[in-house]
Amino acid sequence: MRGGDNGPMKPIVTNRKARFEYAVIETVEAGISLMGTEVKSLREGRANLTDAYAVHDGGEIILKGFHITPYSHTSQTKLNPRRDRKLLLHKPEIRRLIAKVREKGLTLVPLRVHFNDKGIAKVEIALARGKREYDKRTKIAERDAEREMQRALKDRTRPRR
Repeated sequence: MRGGDNGPMKPIVTNRKARFEYAVIETVEAGISLMGTEVKSLREGRANLTDAYAVHDGGEIILKGFHITPYSHTSQTKLNPRRDRKLLLHKPEIRRLIAKVREKGLTLVPLRVHFNDKGIAKVEIALARGKREYDKRTKIAERDAEREMQRALKDRTRPRR
């Protein structure tokens, strides 16, 4: 189940939309405060980062909108799947991130959730700036042009009958 000798484990959940919507400036790995069966649910890959974001609140960084589907094989009372979860960072790191968010108009966006070598759930959050509409269109055009080029090369190298 762990990464160990095989390298780091694959991400449990990724926020693919985040890299399209935001220009990532810096990334930070943080621990996440979870309750009982949420870890089991994460191990099953039953989570969604799509609408998640991080905010600072009273000297802490809180992850909001992170959906973890309740674990199916439990008798424990059901937790709110979208409850706010505290991110575990060192105080100087929190202060630095809060200062950057305040002064430069940046935002904190979760990119992925994974388990480290020790089996501890970690969240990779990004200090990011929102992209403009024309930046997104340019990115789409570049991606389409790259695809067309790859298709043309593939057709050209294919043996003819």
